[in-house]
Amino acid sequence: MAALAGLVATGCGRAGTPASQQAAEAPEGAPSPGRTLASEMTVYRDPSCGCCKAWADLASKAGYQVSVVDRPDIDAVKKQYGVPDSLRSCHTAIVGGYAIEGHVPFEHVAKLLETRPAGIKGLAVPGMPRGSPGMEMADGSKDPFEVMAFDGAGRAEPFVA
Repeated sequence: MAALAGLVATGCGRAGTPASQQAAEAPEGAPSPGRTLASEMTVYRDPSCGCCKAWADLASKAGYQVSVVDRPDIDAVKKQYGVPDSLRSCHTAIVGGYAIEGHVPFEHVAKLLETRPAGIKGLAVPGMPRGSPGMEMADGSKDPFEVMAFDGAGRAEPFVA
């Protein structure tokens, strides 16, 4: 997993939409236009969680074809996809064979899909930090957060976009 550090971020785009329009429509933290991404993303969420829907809407604006599945048993989904207990958040997305846990910025998702680092099961932003995608605050306040890559054994380390 140490090979993750220092990789260059990649972007995504939507066919048929000019890059300038994509940039204007893209959510904060979205990758730059002009790249291809794994288009289908399934977001599993607790039906009572509103921020999960906000993150899914941002994913759609970033160019993913998003399906949202309400799951009252969301912990079973996290277990199924190998999300370590210490990294869990409010929703789990599956894209390109990877688990994306919580409010992960889309440039990190795009980088993961393009580079496909060996041994990685997914990315996570533990908890629900203010200011992360889908957790924007009206007053602009933000909590520091770190995107973590995790493997099948539950080990995690920072993932830099």
